[in-house]
Amino acid sequence: MPDYPSPPRLSALKLTVSIALGLWLGFVAIVLTGWLLSRFLFAEQLAPVAAAVHQLAQPPAVQPAPEPPTPMFEQFQQNLQKNEQRQALEQVRSNPRNLSNPKCQFWLQQDQNAPSEKSRANVLQFCE
Repeated sequence: MPDYPSPPRLSALKLTVSIALGLWLGFVAIVLTGWLLSRFLFAEQLAPVAAAVHQLAQPPAVQPAPEPPTPMFEQFQQNLQKNEQRQALEQVRSNPRNLSNPKCQFWLQQDQNAPSEKSRANVLQFCE
């Protein structure tokens, strides 16, 4: 009978380390292959997303100047101020404490007879 070489003997530790190393290298190879495929196959599809992310990462260089208010917006602001003044005057007139305040009564009467900015300002100043 011919003399065959004896099979190599591996210890359990060497076998475990070899299997773990093989699995690890296989995992790394699969991840690298997937990454390379995604870089080459989907580069065109991901370019707009990458550009958008890059643009969002950079702060805007110059802020655009605010637009001048339109006449309609100015009218809205004026109406808002008038409504606020009207509500404040109504609160002053309905407050019972103002009945005993002579300066408040005077300016309330002035504002009722001849409404003006001055009379409204004085009503708000002298009345509670």
